Amino acid sequence: MLKDITLGQYFPGDTVVHRLDPRTKLLLTVVYIAALFMVGSWGGYALVFAALAAVTALAKIRPKALLKGLKPLVFIIVLTAILNLFFTAGDDVLFRWKFIKITYTGLDRAVAMVLRVLLLVSGTFLLTYTTSPLAITDGLERLMSPLNRLHVPVYELSLMMCIALRFIPTLIEETDRIMSAQKARGADLETGTLPERARALLPLLIPLFISSFRRADELALAMECRCYNGGQGRTRMKQLHMAGRDAIAFVLGAALVAGILILRRLGI
Repeated sequence: MLKDITLGQYFPGDTVVHRLDPRTKLLLTVVYIAALFMVGSWGGYALVFAALAAVTALAKIRPKALLKGLKPLVFIIVLTAILNLFFTAGDDVLFRWKFIKITYTGLDRAVAMVLRVLLLVSGTFLLTYTTSPLAITDGLERLMSPLNRLHVPVYELSLMMCIALRFIPTLIEETDRIMSAQKARGADLETGTLPERARALLPLLIPLFISSFRRADELALAMECRCYNGGQGRTRMKQLHMAGRDAIAFVLGAALVAGILILRRLGI
């Protein structure tokens, strides 16, 4: 299960999506999320799905990679569906048995919420799949640069996010290694009730925390030894430049939002 977590991973490529400016991809991700929450009809969900499928095809990301990243979220998705299915009020009863009642409104809302979660997670995964952590850091720093006038530590915040994204796969690999070592020593991590399995995972936390702090200390020491000094006066090997493809991407993002609003107004 841990190996299915793909958040923070970057798949190098030379597609038009990979070549987009990271600022463009960050802004369009925000637009995509906002557009997804504005969807009010099934036609809107179909339009968002078509846009997601088109970007995935352009980026040459296999759908299997997106589905693999969704596997750890199965519990949250199922819980979302159950809560909306059984706890949505309505008079259009579809099924009733004792105190259990399912309405057409609840069924419609459950399907819509599941679709929203799937599209939301898949769309945000595409950002990390097609953008390196360093590019994301540079993009965030440039986008938030006006906050420097308010003495907000923009560079430090961007660096923290970059390090966090970079070390997610590393920590997942470390956790998997510790679990394998515990199983080799006879630890039972896969059977028993849910509370018992949760208690069995507690011994993993101490070595994981120790390993995380050790890696953080080694990273800080390496940065100090190289006289690293970010922020003011820092130069970049690769400068960010907007191109014509970024303008086209913004136009397509605006078209997506406009299409969703039109479909919502028409009730399609």
